[in-house]
Amino acid sequence: MIQRDDVVICISKSGNTPEIKVLVPLLKNLGSVLVALVSNTKSYLAEQADFVLNATIEEEACPNNLAPTTSTTAHLALGDALAVCLLEAKGFTPEDFARYHPGGSLGKQLYLKVQDIVDSQQIPKVKESASLSEVIVEISSKRLGATAVVDEEDRLKGIITDGDLRRMLQKTLDIGSLCAADIMTVNPKTIPSSEFAIRAMNLMRNHNITQLVAMNGDKIAGFVHIHELMKEGIA
Repeated sequence: MIQRDDVVICISKSGNTPEIKVLVPLLKNLGSVLVALVSNTKSYLAEQADFVLNATIEEEACPNNLAPTTSTTAHLALGDALAVCLLEAKGFTPEDFARYHPGGSLGKQLYLKVQDIVDSQQIPKVKESASLSEVIVEISSKRLGATAVVDEEDRLKGIITDGDLRRMLQKTLDIGSLCAADIMTVNPKTIPSSEFAIRAMNLMRNHNITQLVAMNGDKIAGFVHIHELMKEGIA
């Protein structure tokens, strides 16, 4: 599998194990560049390598100073540093990360947008003059725990959540004359539907809320709920 132009990184604490002594001559014969990541710079591996990454330690965390513990941590840290240097040298961008790692949650943070999550066909909304019973029916039927409140031109004026309803009932039981405009929260938190979903999650966390109104210009595109974001692995 190893080709002449390959760079081979050999990782070994002692650099003197039998398998290393068998492997190194084969790599040298192929003409491969050999990098030694070792804790013993006087070892066979270090002396044969083209480059040496020094992971020397004073002692292992093992109480007997035998089992590789501190040394493995040092090797991991050097490996991370090497990987980061390679990212910078190649100009690796967040877009590249999303392209090559699209399935994981980290990749989703870099490409999943609010418009990919919201249901534009099920938008809970009522007019400002809607009765309390109409508000409750709309919130319950759309199952998002909230409804937008709009004016006659369908422009967003506010939002009513199931929490708003509970707080209103704690204040008064005289609900017969109340309408949506009386209990709505004006200037609700919104997010453009073209924004990344991770920004929606961050907004919810910062404001301690569970949903945002997604907007397409001045039109409501839908609701984005924290549960949908968590289902997508955006957390």
